[in-house]
Amino acid sequence: MPKQPRPASSDADLAELADITAAEARQFSLTIADIASGASPETALSIALLATADVVAIGARLGAISDVILDERYEPDDGEDADLAALRAGLANVFDGLDEYADLVDPVTSAEVTTGCLSTDFAVIVGALDHGLTHYDQGHVTEALWWWQFSYLSDWGERASMALRVLLGLLAHVRLDADADLIAEAEFDALHP
Repeated sequence: MPKQPRPASSDADLAELADITAAEARQFSLTIADIASGASPETALSIALLATADVVAIGARLGAISDVILDERYEPDDGEDADLAALRAGLANVFDGLDEYADLVDPVTSAEVTTGCLSTDFAVIVGALDHGLTHYDQGHVTEALWWWQFSYLSDWGERASMALRVLLGLLAHVRLDADADLIAEAEFDALHP
């Protein structure tokens, strides 16, 4: 049975979690930027699924630990957040026709249906992770962890979880909704070279 991560409790545990989260955040942001560039549209869904699963896992670790407490009452201002409009537009272009999906406003308290967009979800996630990275890169590790945890619980965790579900659904449809006659022909061709 794989070793289960234990909730962070010591300063060393929190520092390790911050390092892991920073590495995952950087990788996720780079991967999403690469997808948004449109360089490999044929692998965009699969790569997005893998990257999103990884970021959901690190988010779960943030959610599972005790609340991170800031050293100061307010987080330091480590600069402006990045403008993610171009990233969102690139993602909307790559996911054209697949971007929008049905969503629930709050699956715990309401059955009200709304819409969501993968491109918006990814922009929200990247924005939150990058904001934490700014703190981390300035040496404000506690603030970075606090931000990543807070924003995971309040926003990007839900967006990442929904994006993961939508990506899985899209891949399932792509792979399983094939025409029965085409499948039969491919099976015949494979068995009779």
